[in-house]
Amino acid sequence: MRKAILTLILIAAAFALKAQAYEDKIEYNKEKQACIVMEYNYPPLAVENAVVAKMNKLGYKGKEEKGMFNKDKGFRVYKDAMIGDISPSRYNYVINVDRKSRKESDDAVLYLLIMKDDGNALSRLNTEELGNAKSFLYNLLPDIEAENLELQIAAQEDVVGKAEKKLKTLRDDKDDMEKRVKKLQDDIRQNEKDQEKQTSEIENQRKALEALKSKRKASA
Repeated sequence: MRKAILTLILIAAAFALKAQAYEDKIEYNKEKQACIVMEYNYPPLAVENAVVAKMNKLGYKGKEEKGMFNKDKGFRVYKDAMIGDISPSRYNYVINVDRKSRKESDDAVLYLLIMKDDGNALSRLNTEELGNAKSFLYNLLPDIEAENLELQIAAQEDVVGKAEKKLKTLRDDKDDMEKRVKKLQDDIRQNEKDQEKQTSEIENQRKALEALKSKRKASA
């Protein structure tokens, strides 16, 4: 039991070390911008949904950059936002969520830019605020896990729905086939009656023919 608990602790510790946010750069607003990066072992959609939900709870609705020729497409901007867990000051928080790589499409990378007056404000943060920003991204994990569960539930509901639809189609097909079989059976029974009737008619016509032929022989 102790070994199992120790193993879980070591796994959690290893994950925590791997899941640390770090500073890097990303191109935004036509230049390389300093940012905080966090990698998650969850799909990008789960991460993005968690971020949107978190910011909505804080009272902020971001504006997503769009447009075919917009190089900043996909970035979500929260203007003049105050995130108490990071800083008492107001900043423009710019967030971009992308897949980690083509091979790791189920893993996400989140880029957080902190802007002020259209300039990068990451360097203005003090040590505590910088640490808070990294912790903020790390502390999103429970929200991301919850959103990922909702996506899995929705996906499974879709699977169940398609399976139920297929079953209904099969049942409807069976009903149609049974109706066709019943009609075919009725047609067969009617055909048999018609055959009996036609056989009787042929027999009567044969007798009439024989009667005519017998008159021919008699006259000969």
